[in-house]
Amino acid sequence: MAAGLGTRMAPLTQMTPKPLIRVNGTPMIESVINALEAAGVACIYVVVGYLKDQFRYLEERYGPVKLIENPEYLSKNNISSIYAAIEVLEQGDAFICEADLVVSESGIFSDLPSKSCYFGRMTEGYTDDWAFDLDTTGRITRVGKGAVNSYAMVGISFFKGGDAAHLARCIRSAYTQEGHERLFWDDIVNQHIDEFDLRIRPVLEGQVVELDTIEELAAFDPSYSDQLRSNIDEG
Repeated sequence: MAAGLGTRMAPLTQMTPKPLIRVNGTPMIESVINALEAAGVACIYVVVGYLKDQFRYLEERYGPVKLIENPEYLSKNNISSIYAAIEVLEQGDAFICEADLVVSESGIFSDLPSKSCYFGRMTEGYTDDWAFDLDTTGRITRVGKGAVNSYAMVGISFFKGGDAAHLARCIRSAYTQEGHERLFWDDIVNQHIDEFDLRIRPVLEGQVVELDTIEELAAFDPSYSDQLRSNIDEG
């Protein structure tokens, strides 16, 4: 999913979409694509919106990549990106990945999960980020913001064919309801959580990194330190 504005990383994203920001020399989205390609994923669909034309080179550089346009990215939340690619979900097994991630360990995709799952990183104490509640069998019982001593969302999930098709039906149904434009697609999963057998695929600290702000970017890639100082001076 690469359609968003990336406003929290402005001004870098005023001319470049956030997934194409280079981190240690490589655009973030390419770290995701490289990992999926290394795992043998046959088709990779990139949902674009903001500055969409800048992503076209990916179709030439990577054989499996195809772009899908989200025409609603300005007026609706990221549920619209899943809706734009809903026919892909109806075709079979599917990874759903945010495009503004740095995947430093390509092996996280190497073993295809046997069950539908969210990739998660264990966090100690309270987090106000997206996280998961689990039952005693390890099944996810809630997807939402806020948790204590739980797995935090890292922006990657995997849905087996039947679950992917069911998610597509749930998204289609949500699209007929008032207020759907404010929803994250994960909200739909949570609304139907009892209809899925979702598990956690653990990842270690640093294997998948989400960088939301210039401060986080500069901490991860020191080449952005000057940009950070400039922002502070202007602020």
